[in-house]
Amino acid sequence: MNFILSMVPHVSLEDLFSKSLARLTLAAFLGGIVGLERELKRRPAGLRTNMFICFGAAMFTVLSSELAATGDQARIAAQIIPGIGFIGAGSILHAKGGVSGLTTAATLFVVASIGMASGGGLYLLAIFATMLLFLALRVLGWLERRLNLKPLTMNYIVESDETADDLVAEVNAILEAHGKEMQGMRLSRAGNLERLVFMVDGTRSEHKELMNRLRQSTDLRNLETTEGLETE
Repeated sequence: MNFILSMVPHVSLEDLFSKSLARLTLAAFLGGIVGLERELKRRPAGLRTNMFICFGAAMFTVLSSELAATGDQARIAAQIIPGIGFIGAGSILHAKGGVSGLTTAATLFVVASIGMASGGGLYLLAIFATMLLFLALRVLGWLERRLNLKPLTMNYIVESDETADDLVAEVNAILEAHGKEMQGMRLSRAGNLERLVFMVDGTRSEHKELMNRLRQSTDLRNLETTEGLETE
């Protein structure tokens, strides 16, 4: 420890434990709060990702301040923003008909800023931003579902005694009537029946209408559905 402190003589042992470590601990805790919410929603960037990003941003901010006794103390911390932009871009997925992962990317961007605030000693600002972000993710997400604005992917399984081509044609005709298209189609045999497994994106009310229409078809049997992830 003394050897490390001798490399940065302007940093005392008391300052290291009372200031820097407290900032890093707070950053890890605040990042973990946001990450837990993401983990509960089964998002790719979950508990560890958000905690590490928040902690890392705080670490770079502390290093930027402690190692740059003279000169520009924000030089290291300034590189956090393009770095987080690179990570956020990797979380955005382009799929047919839309884009997903934008909320995840935006969350990572805000989490990094919380880490920078913690690393800079702006404790109240960091805590306030964390609480506001957490409430936005929970409350606004609930409102989107309540107002039927939140799209999600639904997995469908239908069976028919018709041929595979007729089964696919029948399902496609129903989907086209509702302005939807089949994704991830898989065909298999289930005894004497043809089984079709596919996915459809849409709001809950759209899925409800689609399920009712599929059940009304006399050519389809044993309709099963399971919810997938909500689109962000």
